[in-house]
Amino acid sequence: MAPYRAISALALATALTLATPALARAAEPAAVTLSPSADAFPLIAGGKPARVEYDQTDFPGAIRAIQGLRDDLAALSGATPAKDAPVVIVGTIGQSAAIDALVASGKLDVSKVKGQWEAFVQQVVENPRPGVARALVIAGSDKRGTIFGAYDLSERAGVSPWTWWADVPVPKRTNAFVAPGASVQKPSVKYRGIFLNDEEPALGGWARAKFGEINHAFYERVFELILRLKGDFLWPAMWGKSIYDDDPLTASLADEMGVVLGTSHHEPMNRAHVEWERYGQGPWDYNKNPEKLRQFWREGVTRMGAKESLVTVGMRGDGDEPMSEGTATKLLETIVADQRKIIGEVTGKPASETPQVWALYKEVQDYYDAGMRVPDDVTLLFADDNWGDIRRLPEPGKTRPGGYGVYYHFDYVGGPRNYKWLNTNQIERTWEQMKLAADYGADRLWIVNVGDLKPMELPIEFFLDYAWNPAAIPVEKLPAYTKGWATQQFGPENAAEIAALLDGYAKLNSRRKPELLSPETFSLTNFREAERVEAEWTGLERRADAVRAAIPKDQDSAFFQLAWFPVKASANLNRLYIAAARNRLYARQGRIGAAYAQADLVEALFKRDAELTAQHDAINGGKWLHMMDQTHIGYSNWQQPDRDIIPTVERPSPPRAPTNQIGVAVEGQDAPVKDAAELPVLHRYGPQSRWIDVFDVGFSQTSFSASTDSPWLRVAQGQPAANGDTRLEVSVDWSKAPRGAHRAPITIKGPQNLFTVMAVIDNPDRKPAKGAFVEAGGLTAIEAEHHAAATGGRGVVWKTIPNLGRTLSGVTSYPSTAPSSSPGPGGPSLDYLVDFEAAGPVDLTVLVAPTLDFRGGQGLAYAVSIDDAAPVVVNSQPDLSNKAWDKAVADNIRATTTRLSVPSAGRHRVRLWRVDPGLVFERLVLSRRPVPASYLGPPESVRVPLK
Repeated sequence: MAPYRAISALALATALTLATPALARAAEPAAVTLSPSADAFPLIAGGKPARVEYDQTDFPGAIRAIQGLRDDLAALSGATPAKDAPVVIVGTIGQSAAIDALVASGKLDVSKVKGQWEAFVQQVVENPRPGVARALVIAGSDKRGTIFGAYDLSERAGVSPWTWWADVPVPKRTNAFVAPGASVQKPSVKYRGIFLNDEEPALGGWARAKFGEINHAFYERVFELILRLKGDFLWPAMWGKSIYDDDPLTASLADEMGVVLGTSHHEPMNRAHVEWERYGQGPWDYNKNPEKLRQFWREGVTRMGAKESLVTVGMRGDGDEPMSEGTATKLLETIVADQRKIIGEVTGKPASETPQVWALYKEVQDYYDAGMRVPDDVTLLFADDNWGDIRRLPEPGKTRPGGYGVYYHFDYVGGPRNYKWLNTNQIERTWEQMKLAADYGADRLWIVNVGDLKPMELPIEFFLDYAWNPAAIPVEKLPAYTKGWATQQFGPENAAEIAALLDGYAKLNSRRKPELLSPETFSLTNFREAERVEAEWTGLERRADAVRAAIPKDQDSAFFQLAWFPVKASANLNRLYIAAARNRLYARQGRIGAAYAQADLVEALFKRDAELTAQHDAINGGKWLHMMDQTHIGYSNWQQPDRDIIPTVERPSPPRAPTNQIGVAVEGQDAPVKDAAELPVLHRYGPQSRWIDVFDVGFSQTSFSASTDSPWLRVAQGQPAANGDTRLEVSVDWSKAPRGAHRAPITIKGPQNLFTVMAVIDNPDRKPAKGAFVEAGGLTAIEAEHHAAATGGRGVVWKTIPNLGRTLSGVTSYPSTAPSSSPGPGGPSLDYLVDFEAAGPVDLTVLVAPTLDFRGGQGLAYAVSIDDAAPVVVNSQPDLSNKAWDKAVADNIRATTTRLSVPSAGRHRVRLWRVDPGLVFERLVLSRRPVPASYLGPPESVRVPLK
């Protein structure tokens, strides 16, 4: 018998793509390949699938999944099995006579799965019974172990979990083989689930159109998806809904299929909040109405019966609000004790034998911090801050019988702004935060708020994959995850490009949630920021269009949903707000024609948004009608508008007659030039051009000339816009420019007026040090990944998390459970070489991901220094106010500034020291004077090559 080998979730997810040569994967036990190897099992051969067998005595949910495997093999092959087809035997240990006979005969070794939670073995077995030379056997330790074993084989053979939910086509296989040997899998996190929440108007409207209501037919699709993704738990939709009360068939169906049900963090004792509105008597207040509340909760536990459940205990205020200010922890302890008494009385067994969870969400964590405790068998469910930043984790190594979990968010309704429309969640950030959870032992329950479920397909699957086996996805394999996922949905031909689209749009949307965008977000005058943002989205759009034109027709619906629509809709929204910003700026500058043109563009882009939504409604015969109904334009506070609202535009009154006068605007200032202005510095090692806009102050096109007497200064005239506005690009021929600092006037002359714009150049004599970032004009910007040295120490190493954050990546220290470090000799640090222009004070701004102090302290610290100066310790979260938190999560960054002293001009080491675990460094900005305002900050500075 071939030896067992546990195969990681990621290896399986990669193997299922069948994208690499089959023989290269033949060494992996039970790998699915397109070509046979010695002793391989023919899952599909010559277009005919294997026959799938099971015992009728098995669990109904397991039988349903086994029948799903049978249907999947038929879909893959396009055929039904012959009578003498090879046999796949699937069943649950102790429920399947066929499986138990194989175990008894010694042909199937289940020692690594028997008695385990949701474990399964997949093994090619020789001579499993008389007349059968070889069979593929899938044995589950329990009901869900069998379910996962069956669905896992389907996925690895090529059937995506998203076949129904995203219209991913099933590929056709003429041949597919399972390599000899055995693989064993079991989950690392016990309960792994999703929370359907904030589901109106999109998911609710779609479900009513598709199923008539959110009912058992709807949930049957949800339950199957969860199980195909190796999840096992659900908090159901609860905005005016009750999974138990709205359709009594649903809860029983969940139990049959194998999905554990619970109720959300503020809905105790298996009662949906809306049920109190329907049937409750008196106030939702345990001080005033304990008897009615106990009766209400007793009915919930009675209705639960023997169905597998995870019961929420505790109590919050009415309608997902805090209880009364200053609520005593003693009252809450009494509530939990009374709830557990009810659980024991109704179930007839000790309360500790019914799984329970206490959600430490929002203010409830304050009660925990104040000393409130629940019995040790209750799972403590820590939560993030609703924006993907975990608030608290247990102490490393600390255990309790009920364990610990994490409630995470991909969607939220609340301050500083709802985010519900499109996916804004980077899997890299999810990985980083949930790795903290895994490292700190929060492994009993992981649940994520997924809003409408769509369009969160990629982050949902990543979350559940990572919960299944965190060790299978180390940081080094993160870049390959999205490509593997894209291959699963679309095949290998376009997978790399589709992965770039998926990661790209999530990154750009995560910088600032679409609902938080406004005309004020991106700078029009500094660092060409708005233009750079537009260019990034335009690049993604072009790539999405190219892929859509190249993929097979049967993939179009899936590609539209998963990539094309979110790229196009997001790009359009960013362009809309930038156009609104230009309209307002141009109106203030007196650029009448340009202001009108941008107002027209705003109206066209607003219309385009509705057109894109209509296209989504129409795909696949209207299957997803209403799924993109979520409003997303025109927020004025945290709550969503009732309808999308076009940004306000300005249409200034034009002059009564042509003025025959020009206007001038320059980079770096909003106000138009009156007579003279100065451009930002042109530095040999800084931005290589600066711009000047020349425009007519009315609607006519007026001629002008631009000239300079400096032979080394170039003034290039761009193509005029339709309204005559023209951009001049000012640059320097550095081979001819004099050394040092100089000023060179540029004369711009119109028919009736004249302007002088001063170009300021700096062509330093010094030769910057090799490998150093060069200070230019008092400014240096560095991506954290671009360190000169990453020095570990005291058991700590540095890792780069690719793609995380707003610009390039993040750098953090591991293990995250290592104690805090003292900065100084021997301590972990990141070094950055900077070639400074001069000695003197400099402000160092360090930008980190908005991680919270999950240990319960007052902020995570780091330290900074230059060369061998004493490190200065900095709290990354010096302001604990709600206002400061609002800004950090809205900006998706936290910035702190420290004044340091540069000892001399030339090369020096700027050093970041690790102090506390968990901080993720993204960027450094060094400045001598206030940095021009922008959202993303200056582009990265020039770095001199080492050679």
